[in-house]
Amino acid sequence: MPRPVHFDFPADNPERAIQFYSRVFGWKFEKWEGPMEYWLITTGPKEEPGVNGGMGRRGNPDMGVVNTIGVDSVDEYVERIISAGGRALQSRMAIPGVGWYATCQDTEGNAFGIMEDDPSAK
Repeated sequence: MPRPVHFDFPADNPERAIQFYSRVFGWKFEKWEGPMEYWLITTGPKEEPGVNGGMGRRGNPDMGVVNTIGVDSVDEYVERIISAGGRALQSRMAIPGVGWYATCQDTEGNAFGIMEDDPSAK
C-alpha cells in the first residue's frame, strides 16, 4: 500500500527557514548536490516513526507544503488518479539518481506528489 515518504516545504528565504526548523524542532539540513537549489531535511532517526523531507525556494506565491507518496509506477498511478477524478498537475519528470516524480491534485484541490524510486533516472 503506498504511503507518504517525503514532504516538501517551499521557502522564500531558505536560510531563515533552516534556522527556524533547526531551532524549534532540531531538524538537520543538508544541501542537496542535485541540479536545483534544494536542502534535504532529516527529522529524526530512521528507527523512529516519521517522514523526512526537503525544502526548496518557493516558485510561486501559491506554493504550499506538498506531501509525496511512494508508488511502484508513476505512470500507473497518474492514470489511477485521473480515473478517480483527480488531475496530473505536472507530468512525470526525472529526479536524477533518485527516481520519477509527478505532481497531482485530488478531488478536493489538494496537491500532492507521487514518487517512483529509480536510481537510474536521468
